[in-house]
Amino acid sequence: MPAKQTLPIHFEDYSAAAFERLVLAFHLRTERYRSIEWYGQVGSDLGRDILVVLDDDSVENGVSMCIQCANHRSLPARKAIRDMDKVQASPTRPARMRFVCGGSVSATTRDKIRAHATKTHLACEVWSGAEFEERLRRGAESLLRRFAEGVDFPDVPSALAGVVAGLDASSDEEVVRLLASLFDRPAFYTPFRNESSIPAFRQALDDTIRGLATGIRQTREGKDLPRIPSRHELRNQSARLAFAEIERGVAGLRARFERLVHSGDIRPCRDHCGNSDCPVYMLSAQAIDHMDEIRSRILDEVRRVYPTFGVRVAW
Repeated sequence: MPAKQTLPIHFEDYSAAAFERLVLAFHLRTERYRSIEWYGQVGSDLGRDILVVLDDDSVENGVSMCIQCANHRSLPARKAIRDMDKVQASPTRPARMRFVCGGSVSATTRDKIRAHATKTHLACEVWSGAEFEERLRRGAESLLRRFAEGVDFPDVPSALAGVVAGLDASSDEEVVRLLASLFDRPAFYTPFRNESSIPAFRQALDDTIRGLATGIRQTREGKDLPRIPSRHELRNQSARLAFAEIERGVAGLRARFERLVHSGDIRPCRDHCGNSDCPVYMLSAQAIDHMDEIRSRILDEVRRVYPTFGVRVAW
């Protein structure tokens, strides 16, 4: 058989607005978020093309992240630094920043951006065009196909979210990536002795089981997020059976959690301190060991299906 070659996507052939919509659609599809605002759509964005509040189990109000879209042949370090300074001076002042580029990013530029981010205490990452394309192929190939085939994305965020929700994953690899993303959350990788919110932990387990079984995702406040394919939609029988077993593992984790609560190994501090508003929970050594062991086994099973999945129970 003759060798087949996958040609790179030339993002620079598309308008800045089209590229920005693709970046927005990608994050709608792949991130767990509480809100996404498209500042670049209305101009005067103060260096904030897209502002996302990520749904983080360990942070009560989520984690804010600014996404700056740079569809240039190369990313100038001076522009990136200027955008970081604008973001730091903006009213929202996000904790994280992500540059998504359509072209190349030199090592020198990356080093300058990293140095400035460290100096200003801003967590920052840079994706070159090639890196963004690989992320699209791995986690949102259906979006990439639509984009590469010349189908315009809507220019209204609500309509774009509807398009993303209505797209079926185009390959089992994409479905596996989306299902694995359900486990990239603090409820699965935070050592249990450091768990900051036991009620949020319980809710995260329920959310994960629902996501695996139905593809339905919601924020902690109950707001619907774009649906992902469920485990039942996997074509590959081996992967389908593996995720069924993973779902049973999460259900077993939840059952063990409830037994530990019932036995008093996980108990609210207010039972002892007398403060009815005390948010602290007391954890026995047995509860810590059991929660960490079971979650580690679950993450090992996810890695067997999705070998590049890097989440582990650890800081």
